[in-house]
Parts: sequence; C-alpha cells; structure tokens
Amino acid sequence: MTRFRPCIDLHAGSVKQIVGGTLTIDDAGLKTNFTSEHPAAYFAELYRKHDLKGGHVIMLGPNNDVAAREALAAWPRGLQVGGGINAGNVKQWMDAGAERVIITSFLFPSGAFSLERLQSVLKALEGDSSKLVIDLSCRRVGAGWRVAMDRWQTITEFAINKGNIQMLEPYCKEFLVHAADAEGLQAGIDEDLVKHLADICSVPVTYAGGGRSIQDLDLVERLSGGKIDLTIGSALDIFGGKGVTFDECCRWNLARG
Repeated sequence: MTRFRPCIDLHAGSVKQIVGGTLTIDDAGLKTNFTSEHPAAYFAELYRKHDLKGGHVIMLGPNNDVAAREALAAWPRGLQVGGGINAGNVKQWMDAGAERVIITSFLFPSGAFSLERLQSVLKALEGDSSKLVIDLSCRRVGAGWRVAMDRWQTITEFAINKGNIQMLEPYCKEFLVHAADAEGLQAGIDEDLVKHLADICSVPVTYAGGGRSIQDLDLVERLSGGKIDLTIGSALDIFGGKGVTFDECCRWNLARG
C-alpha cells in the first residue's frame, strides 16, 4: 500500500525546498521555496521519532557532506542518502550510517548508461543489492520520459520503459523517481508517470514531484494500486507549506499499519 516517504533536501549545507527545474551549476536562476532554520539532524530525529522509514537525504550540489553525515548520525540505518554517490565513496556513506545509498549521475557518463559502472557500485557494496537505490529522476520527452542527471539539467538517452526497468531491477532494492518537471511546483503529481511506473516496475518505487495535499496520497494509491510511495516536500508544513501537515502524513502511514 502507498505510504508517505519523508525527505531532507540539502543545498549549500542547509535544508531547502527548491523548484527542481531551476537547479543549475551556478544557481543563477535558482528558485527556493523554503530554507529551514533547523539543521538536517533535526529532521532526521523527527522522522526517527515517528518511525518514518525509507526517507531520503539528497545532496543537491557541493558543501552538503557535513549536513548529510549529521542526519545519518541522528538516525543510523534509518535514512537513504544520495547526491554525488559513486563506486569510490559508496562504502564510506554506508559506514556513515546510511540504510541505503542512492545513485544516478555516476551511472550515466556523458549521458549514456554504463552497466559497468553499475556493477562497480554493486561490487563496492560487496554484491548486496539490498543496499542500493537507483534514482531514475526524469523529464518528459515526447510521449515518454528519459532520465535527467546533473541536477536534472542533462537529459540522457535512457528511457523509462519496461525493458530498461527489468534490466536494472536485479541490481537494486528500489527506485527513486523525481518528476523533475513537477518538482517543487506544488501543482500536482504527474499522474501519467505514476501509472506508468506502477505498470513496469516490480520493485518498490518512491515518486516525488508536485505533491500538494493529503489527497495526493489517495491519488497515488489509487493510480498505482498501492504499489508506489509518495514524497511530499514543498507543500508540507514543516517546510513552510500550507497544503498538508506533517501530522496528517504520519496518521496516513499509521492507518496503513
């Protein structure tokens, strides 16, 4: 059944909610919805208190390592971590307390998928695919979607289709999919993408992008048959939003056991 999944998005060392499509290398056009006065560890402790498992800590660009480590230390083995993860540093993030590591851009050198790189990550994890989440954050291209990397600005040739999903599933525990075109806009989820992911994925999937109310949890549950979880960010009251409260999301999860 569909569950609410929490997040901690880090930018320049702070917990922020941003409009995903405006994130670039120099941040010249960055649009920020919210910057928290609380450190990352505060939110990790909050999620731990409410036993909200499967949340992700995403490092959006440089200067976020310290904050991410503090969050992981606040809830060892309770959070997933992503952003700049590669075969060379994946073990150190597991040692820092991550439940799982999330990887995306490293798998797409020059925008082309590399199975060799994916295998190198799994080797660094001693072959334990249960520790790996593959981030397939994407943008709509024509009638479908393609993976977007490098702060969601570079669209790869890797399509979100059944063949590619079946190829990846043996290597990971789950997928994380940000709908980059909807991220941070609070304008509603990409319903077509949610239905598509439910049709082609057999491992757990967390969708993020556009969630704006508790009704969106109902919608994702209905569209996916309960197969896909939802992350709500900018609309959440703990991130300055007015669409849905953190308590509502906690009650949603409790009602589903």
